[in-house]
Amino acid sequence: MSASRNHRLSRLLTDVRPPHEPVCHSLSNFYREEFVKCQRCLEQQREFYSERAIEDVEQALTRVMAQLDRLCTKADADKVVSRLLRQFDVVTGLSAWSDPRHVH
Repeated sequence: MSASRNHRLSRLLTDVRPPHEPVCHSLSNFYREEFVKCQRCLEQQREFYSERAIEDVEQALTRVMAQLDRLCTKADADKVVSRLLRQFDVVTGLSAWSDPRHVH
């Protein structure tokens, strides 16, 4: 392999972000919006839960959202994050508040 071609190849490999990064970023943004909806829903139902329960769920939501970028790089990201959203839905009831015509 010529030195010029070798240089171009190494530059290409180091200058270009991996193709999955924009997809992961978009996916994590989508899921982050869903978790924010859970937070809003929880806030609207604050009077129905103890302060301790609210704090625990808020803390869990914060932890999950902080890890979304990393979670979305995994092969089973959809499965894992969907399961987490369903678990939060048990508490927040977000799916009952959603308009079924806007479900993705």
